[in-house]
Amino acid sequence: MNADPFVMLVKVVLNLYLFIVLLRLVLQFTRADFYNPISQGVVKATSPFILPLRKVIPAIGRIDTASLVLALAVQLLTVFAIVLMKGATLSATGYAIYTVAGTLYHLLDLYFWAMLISIILSWVAPGASHPGAMLVGQITEPLYRACQRVIPPLGGLDLSPIFIFLAISFLKQILGPYSI
Repeated sequence: MNADPFVMLVKVVLNLYLFIVLLRLVLQFTRADFYNPISQGVVKATSPFILPLRKVIPAIGRIDTASLVLALAVQLLTVFAIVLMKGATLSATGYAIYTVAGTLYHLLDLYFWAMLISIILSWVAPGASHPGAMLVGQITEPLYRACQRVIPPLGGLDLSPIFIFLAISFLKQILGPYSI
């Protein structure tokens, strides 16, 4: 095995920050409650980089382009660091592909875990008023609604999470070879 602990450490730290940046992007896109303590933590962790970017990069509709640019920059930094640490080389096109595909992969991963938490919470603590449960519900609800327009619930059984999980898994399989 060629498991380099320094490569793993760099990947964990940068991917954790990428997760936080993507979470901010999703929170703004879904118009989640920004007075939620978890949302406030995400905003505080990302504001030092996003606020200067917002001065030069305006939002496009509901998409916070400053957060998107920061997410792509963090993923590009991750790809660059891993390639440099492994002593490999990549073309500019390779960097672009790994950056975009890796960012999309991690965004899908965020939604995968949010949906899994949402499903478990619906069994264990339906209607929970914990800030984390409320935030997960606000993130996943638009995705569920979009799927339910195509596949309505059958009686009391909602099959939309199954189809969303299949779609996410399919897309992650496509993007997997290009994610670092």
